[in-house]
Amino acid sequence: MPKNKGKGGKNRKRGKNEADDEKRELVFKEDGQEYAQVMRMLGNGRCEAMCIDGTKRLCHIRGKMHKKVWIAAGDIILVGLRDYQDDKADVILKYMPDEARLLKAYGELPENTRLNEGIAGGLDEEDENAADDYIEFEDEDIDKI
Repeated sequence: MPKNKGKGGKNRKRGKNEADDEKRELVFKEDGQEYAQVMRMLGNGRCEAMCIDGTKRLCHIRGKMHKKVWIAAGDIILVGLRDYQDDKADVILKYMPDEARLLKAYGELPENTRLNEGIAGGLDEEDENAADDYIEFEDEDIDKI
């Protein structure tokens, strides 16, 4: 039998999320970078994001974040713009929800940016009562079925 030379299995490679508890310094955008909100995840380490400047870009999640930082639709991210491709960008950083609220309070994000929910499948402010539109069955109705 071959001798085991590795240091562990896939759970070791996945890493531990111990750094989530501590506060990190808020990172602002520099030149060549832009804030964006994830529209949808495409798979293969890519996502579609709407940048604050109004451009929809195909974003590539960099290898340092791959399988360590989970990005979902509606998240606020910092992307690095490419000089040679305006329709593509690279994800540099994902902001935690409290960091995104701070960015909005500092005026870095526009006021119409919705932070709390994902773009796909989220309830609008006008549709908050739409969640109550369900059918309630009585016990006798269930017995008839």
